[in-house]
Amino acid sequence: MHERSSVADLVSQLRGELDRYSPGGKLPSSRALVDRFRVSPVTVSRALAQLAAEGLVVTRPGAGAFRARPRPTAAPTGDTSWQEVALSADGAADLVPRTVDASGVLVSLAAPPPGVVEFNGGYLHPSLQPERAMAAALARAGRRPGAWGRPPMEGLPELREWFARGIGG
Repeated sequence: MHERSSVADLVSQLRGELDRYSPGGKLPSSRALVDRFRVSPVTVSRALAQLAAEGLVVTRPGAGAFRARPRPTAAPTGDTSWQEVALSADGAADLVPRTVDASGVLVSLAAPPPGVVEFNGGYLHPSLQPERAMAAALARAGRRPGAWGRPPMEGLPELREWFARGIGG
């Protein structure tokens, strides 16, 4: 092996031989690799580090190098190609620069006319919020004995019974 590419050469040769070992199978020792390929121990350690970085080998100090178990394949990602077109400004030469008509957005952000109750925001209109009733209920709950203490670890008996009735059907 030539000095200038000995690590790359060793990585290439070891990558080609990994099929001989079952997942989790132990590779030859560093000393055996030094003798077999006539390279330095540093070259062997760098080659094994490269294979480990690629996820093909797992090294355990004092135990040796082992063929990595196959990684589970990730679920295929969704098609996001529409975003490249929709969100592109003028980065790609083959894409037409996009302009956005913001009038629809501005209309939806504008305050509604008097007397109109909107339901599209996810929040109740202030006239529909029971603020006084909620404030009174929270004040009563805060004054109850034990309201500011920790509940028992096993849970509140009344709540457990309620869940048991609901689950038991």
